[in-house]
Amino acid sequence: MTQQTETKARAGAIIVPVTLFEQNCTILWCEATKKAVVIDPGGDVPKIAAAIKQTGVTVEKIWLTHGHIDHVGGAADLRDALKVEIVGPHIADKFLLDNVVTSGARFGMTGVRDFAPDRWLAEGDQVSIGELTFDILHCPGHSPGSVVYFNKEMRFAHVGDVLFNGSVGRSDIPGGNHDTLIKSIKDKLLPLGDDVGFICGHGPGSSIGQERMTNPFLTGAT
Repeated sequence: MTQQTETKARAGAIIVPVTLFEQNCTILWCEATKKAVVIDPGGDVPKIAAAIKQTGVTVEKIWLTHGHIDHVGGAADLRDALKVEIVGPHIADKFLLDNVVTSGARFGMTGVRDFAPDRWLAEGDQVSIGELTFDILHCPGHSPGSVVYFNKEMRFAHVGDVLFNGSVGRSDIPGGNHDTLIKSIKDKLLPLGDDVGFICGHGPGSSIGQERMTNPFLTGAT
């Protein structure tokens, strides 16, 4: 009897660009259960709600990668609308979540609210949605409390603004530190393996291998 390889996708995802920052709000779900999370609802909550309805999934959590306004501006409103918990980021970003209104005012973003998550995350924690489990990696540098969500079985990560396709997160903002950021990438992300693909907070995704070989911030070309 021949064995058949299981080829059915275990997860699905769509990206909803939100706010003037074109931030990649991500709706990620378990195919087996159709249970979903919304990662980084930075704003434009009606647009996110429409995308959720379109996919037909059931959102059970909101996950945050870090506390910057373009990633969290819609979190409090979406939590109220969906009646779900907010999970993450690391508590080192508390000062950012305590000042969402102030941050929003700098960019003309009104209707945002300061808030606290229902659960802070730390290195070594795990979160799950449906049958999918993600390991938490604390990767400071872009912000002190940035976290990455990594699923070992699918060889997939959501890295927020830690690493980009061809670039890395900004470090010239309060709480940012370039050396710390590069150390986080080299110590936490590169060891995950070249075959790991990722979604990031802005722009197209990539793979760890692609960035190891071509990202100027990692090859020493900068």
